[in-house]
Amino acid sequence: MILDRFKVDGQVAVITGAGRGIGAGSAVALAEAGADVVISARHADQLAGVKERVEATGRRAHIVPADLMDLEAAAGLAQAAFDEFGRLDIVVNNVGGTIPNAFLDTDPAYLEEAFHFNVSTAHALTRAAVPLMLKGEGPGGSVVNISSVMGRVSGRGYLAYGTAKAALAHWTRLASKDLAPLIRVNAIGVGSVMTSALEFVASDEAVMREMAEKTTMQRVGEVEDIAAAVVYLASPASAYLTGKVIEADGGLDIPNLDLRLPDLDAQ
Repeated sequence: MILDRFKVDGQVAVITGAGRGIGAGSAVALAEAGADVVISARHADQLAGVKERVEATGRRAHIVPADLMDLEAAAGLAQAAFDEFGRLDIVVNNVGGTIPNAFLDTDPAYLEEAFHFNVSTAHALTRAAVPLMLKGEGPGGSVVNISSVMGRVSGRGYLAYGTAKAALAHWTRLASKDLAPLIRVNAIGVGSVMTSALEFVASDEAVMREMAEKTTMQRVGEVEDIAAAVVYLASPASAYLTGKVIEADGGLDIPNLDLRLPDLDAQ
């Protein structure tokens, strides 16, 4: 049965930024597909709710509250998974994001912080995970990185975020060469998805309508749209894919959220 290839029965996954949004949705989706999960984020109370959802599927969840800007904490999730479940098969590097900013307000430290949060965290965790993945029954595994459409298209105000996500997308391609053929590395170029990141505009009907109109699929994405792609890339269904960025963005060719930043004033 072709649907059997989407199962990850008995496998173990680590998901970062799993307290809400795409991370939480991905953790639950992987559990529904048969995996036990290690979930990490800053807020233990959010993780507790996700754990309940995972356990409702019949799978196990292990909570590791952590500030994943700390690269040692990020890397430590791999060993936490191995210690708890005795194996590690899937890594979902979801934690990341950067608040949009005008060019002149984006100082070098802000740019470096964006790179650290979106790329260095993924590298630290994956680097720690690889030796443990190779000890598995497989051996091998799958790494799924959550990149963004803004790593591919250009828009005013997204310099730090888009640069970091573009770097993560190319890190995906490069790491796939280093880790093939035993470990596959892929990414998802996510479009606008209804998560807490959009809370600041969610109540503005005009803005939400404009975002939908600028999207080929005429809607903003849902968490499940991305979680389904995570399951695909984590599972044997995508066994012949590595080094690829799946564009789960509703068909976007331009940013659909106009930050309405003003032109520069001549001095």
